[in-house]
Order: sequence, then C-alpha cells, then structure tokens
Amino acid sequence: MLVTSCLIALTSSALAQAPSARFGEVVPRDVREIYDRGLQYLISSQNEAGDWKNGGEHGPGVTGLCLMVFLASGEDPNYGLYSNNVRRAIRSIISGQDGSTGYYAGQRGNSSMYNHGFSMLAIAEAYGAVDDRNLWTDADKNRRSIGQSLELAVRAAITSQKKNPLGGWRYSPDATDADTSVSGAVLVGLLAARNAGIEVPDEAIDRAVKYFTQMTSPAGQVGYTGQFGGGFDESIPRISIATLIYAVSRRKDLSQYKATLGYLTQRIENTSQDHWAEYGRYYQAQALFQGDVEAWEKWNKLLVRQLKQSQAADGSIPGQMGASVGTSMSCLALALNYRFLPIYER
Repeated sequence: MLVTSCLIALTSSALAQAPSARFGEVVPRDVREIYDRGLQYLISSQNEAGDWKNGGEHGPGVTGLCLMVFLASGEDPNYGLYSNNVRRAIRSIISGQDGSTGYYAGQRGNSSMYNHGFSMLAIAEAYGAVDDRNLWTDADKNRRSIGQSLELAVRAAITSQKKNPLGGWRYSPDATDADTSVSGAVLVGLLAARNAGIEVPDEAIDRAVKYFTQMTSPAGQVGYTGQFGGGFDESIPRISIATLIYAVSRRKDLSQYKATLGYLTQRIENTSQDHWAEYGRYYQAQALFQGDVEAWEKWNKLLVRQLKQSQAADGSIPGQMGASVGTSMSCLALALNYRFLPIYER
C-alpha cells in the first residue's frame, strides 16, 4: 500500500533471509505457490524496456506495482534471481520521469496522478535496497539516481498539492478538486519517501490527512469526491485506503481511524470480489494488517482460497484493469505474509 518505525531500508543480507528466519513462522505453502507463479508470469510478460504492456492498464504506475512484487519476494534485488527484472523496471520508471516537473508520465501523459503515486511508492521501496552502481550502463551513467528521482517525485507531489484547495490530489497535477482514491495513492507514496529518509513537509501530510478525516463518516464509511463528506457508501477499497492512511501516518488516535478499522473488521468475509477486486485486495490486506493482525489472518485465509481458484495456468491473476495489474496487486496483497518490504512493517 509503510513502516511505522524508523526503518529506512532493508539490507541485502536481510532481503536474502528466508521469511521463517526473520519472523519465526513458515509462509504457508499455498501462499508461496501462488506468489511464485505470479512472479513467473511477471517475468515472462516484462518487455525489454522494463515495463508491462500486455493488455489492460500500463504505464509507470503499473511498472511500479510489478516492481514491488519482485522487491517483496525476499530475493536480493542486486544479485538475486530477479535482480535483472528489478533493474529494468527501475530504469523504465526513471527514464519516463519528466526531468523538469518530476512527474512520472503515464499512458495518459503527465495527467495521471495514479501513475505518479504508485511509481513514487515503488521507487521509495527501491531506494536504499537497490545499488545505483548496478543500475545504469556506462553509456547511461549520467542518468538520475534512485534518490534523485525520488526527491523530484516528492517535489512534484507537493507542488501539485499546493495548487489544490482541498489538500488532496486528483487525476491532473493541476486539479483543484480531489478524490480519496487518487489521494491515497499519492499520500502513501509520500509517506514511503519520508520513511526512506526523503524530506517531506509535515504540513503536506497534515493537510492530506485532514482531507481524509473530512471525507470519513462517523460510521466509518469514506466518500469518494466532492466538497467533504457526502456520497458515503460501502466501498471497502476506499475505507481500506483511509484506514491505511491513518495507520501509517501515525494517526491511530483519531476517531475516524477507529471507525474505519471497525467497519473493516466487522466485514472480514468481504474480500473485494467485485470487478475492482484486485484494487480492493491490495488496500484491504494492508489496512487490516496495520490495524488488527488477528482480523488480517482470518481475511488472509479467505484471500488465499479465492486466489487459488482464480489464478490462471500461466500464473496470471485476472483483473478489471488487466493481467499485469490483477497479478501485481493480488500478489502484493499476499506479500504481507513475507513482510520484506518496509511498506509491510507494522
């Protein structure tokens, strides 16, 4: 979807450890099998440029989601099995970044803040874990480093927010309205960057969190867009996004956090099976894990059962936004079982 401790990055040795060595529990076999098959699909469908354009949504945000699946696998990102896939994906994201604005341009041009948010998150997770010396060839040695790219991305997100009277984000970096879905993607990216050691003003985080509190009903439902509140319905993805935001920004004392978490934990059997299932899974896994581990464990078993039934023979997991998004978001929902990424630390 982030650490709530001072962890900045994982070392290569920590990444190479088996999950059981770090947490005292063996990752369930079904989880490992689904995840490994998903990885094999992403390997087979990544193109030479480092991205995924095999139907459905594509762009740097999708590349970022796929990149995180490799980073979350536990393999050393510099010398492990997937190191080449990791480097190609990072090069693709950074190469597509606008050097003047800092935006990660997507298939809709610079107007897609979804692309920017998910790309920023992925680059933040790679920062400190991937060695820049292995990233570029000699011919490309003057390209931006991971840290430089991340700093530019943060600046772009902050510049966009300053133009927005609501304190959030929408599709365009120049938007004057906001929605909780896009705002969640960008804010999680900013929080990841801050946890990686990049300077992010407290004012920016505070304004964005305030936007979410104003979009949260006393019952725990979360509105989509509009002038604060209204339009509340049972959207598990949006409620999950808000719950995650409150948790990782260290606002668990808020009444809104308690309301959204309570809403989720009372509906454990809802594993986002609608046509945006992959999107809901991605956020619901993180929200429950951050808020109530016992509830997450129950939900996780339901998720595994669901993914075993839906995963295709080639390892892909179908989704409304295409196989790359469906596979990456679903695998990342499972990645809480591994907990190698800083984003998956409590």
